[in-house]
Amino acid sequence: MKTALTIDVRHAQENDALAIAAVHMEAWQGAYAGIIPHRALAKMINRRDCRWWGSAIRRSACVLVVECGDEIAGYATMGRNRAQELPQQGEIYELYLRPQYQGIGLGSRLFRAAREKLADHGLDGLVVWALEENHNAMSFYHGAGGRDVAEGVEVFDQKAIRKIAFVWG
Repeated sequence: MKTALTIDVRHAQENDALAIAAVHMEAWQGAYAGIIPHRALAKMINRRDCRWWGSAIRRSACVLVVECGDEIAGYATMGRNRAQELPQQGEIYELYLRPQYQGIGLGSRLFRAAREKLADHGLDGLVVWALEENHNAMSFYHGAGGRDVAEGVEVFDQKAIRKIAFVWG
């Protein structure tokens, strides 16, 4: 008898903090190794340990997780747009999957759920920023119908990296 694999997108709970921290570490190492200088990347990853995620969830930060079976495969964080020069009201701050879960549609499912959650909170339009050198993210957001409308710069250990704003609505 075959067992069906369940896929669920839900609000993160405090007991998800350790798994989200692990996803964060794996996803950021996979996405940014060779782009963000090693020391800066390690510092950013280490700052987001399970205590940090537990605190974010307790503070009612909007964190969604995508669960594949009984494993958390990815997460998204979202809220109000922080870029005042862009008219979109909502922003997905982060959307990451463990590398082994990329390319099979889970990111699209999590992205749709995040957009719906922002709309449910009355936030019209969406912005997502991606580092230009993160080719997987750039391709994903273009493929999801995002229009690249603005750019900025992030500096990591004195290395300036361009970031691109994608918008919907």
